[in-house]
Parts: sequence; structure tokens; C-alpha cells
Amino acid sequence: MKAGVRALGIAESYRSDRDDGRNRSTLAGAVVRADRVCDGLAYADCTVGGTDATDAVVGLLEDLGRPDVRYVLLGAVAPAWYNLLDLSRVHQAADRPVLAVTFEASDGLEGGLRDAFSGTELEQRLETYRSLPDRRELTVNGETVYVRCLGLEPADADDIVRAFTPAGGRPEPIRVAKLAARAADSYLRPDDWGR
Repeated sequence: MKAGVRALGIAESYRSDRDDGRNRSTLAGAVVRADRVCDGLAYADCTVGGTDATDAVVGLLEDLGRPDVRYVLLGAVAPAWYNLLDLSRVHQAADRPVLAVTFEASDGLEGGLRDAFSGTELEQRLETYRSLPDRRELTVNGETVYVRCLGLEPADADDIVRAFTPAGGRPEPIRVAKLAARAADSYLRPDDWGR
């Protein structure tokens, strides 16, 4: 892959140890080139336990306005305590391949969703969850990650994940976005949101 190819990584941070009543999770987007140069950051937030994460990610894409980004890499499908992402909507808004890369083995989210929600809240989340593309296991630099993709073949998705993961198991765009989200979450005060 050429050094200047760019991907947008999106990750979240929520500090549960805060005693400020904030029920928001910080999302960060980091534009990172294949040669590991970061050349753009953007922020959004979503409700912990809500259903607005997809809108936040779509808004982040629009705010960045980066037609040079070739891939979108998401570091979660259920950020902010089951605020599930509709990957089809993200893919449609991005108009480029979307890959969700997660890092833990799992039997799936249905059990957790059923424990946490009921009625319409549960059904809405189950519908979104069941619409996700299949999750596949991938070994990268000796570590296991799990990939869902839209807009490209699974083998091509594997190549993209590996190309943006120079060391360890986290693709660089997601790793940088996670660092940025944590830093913003630590810095911002509750009254900063909504400005």
C-alpha cells in the first residue's frame, strides 16, 4: 500500500470514574496515513446507553469533510454502553469501505442486550445488531482481532487491517483515535459539551 493512503479511525472514551453526572461518551476521529502520519482529528459525542452513536459518527464524517480518506475503521460496534452503530448507514454516509475492528473474543451481544434492555429499546438494538455483517477472526502481528466489513471483500479487508497495523494488533487509525478520545475526555469539563 502506498504511504499516503489515508484511513479514518473512530474510537470512543468514557470515564465512568467522573462524578460530574455527564452521560456522554467522547468519540474521536483520526485521519492516519499508511506511513503512520496523523493529519487530521475531529470530535463528537454520544449518549451512554442511547441510540445516537450512528448519528454522531455520520456527523463526524461530515465535519471532517475528507474526500482523500479511502477507508473508515471503527474501533467498536457498540460504543457507549450498547449505543449500537448501524454500519450500513455509516457506509452509505461515508461512501467508501467501512471496517469495524474489535479486539476481544465474544459470544455476541444478544445476551448483554437482553440483560440491559426490554421492550422497544431491546427490539431496536437487536434489529441493528442483527443487521451487522458477520464478524471474522483475523491474526495480525501474532494478535487476534475481529473484523466486520462493508464495501469490500473480506480478503481485501484483511489486507487493509494489516497494512494499517505496523505493530501489535490495533490498526494505527483506531489506536490514535482512542488516544485522542481519552485525552479529550480527560480534558473536557461537563459544561463544555453542547457548545
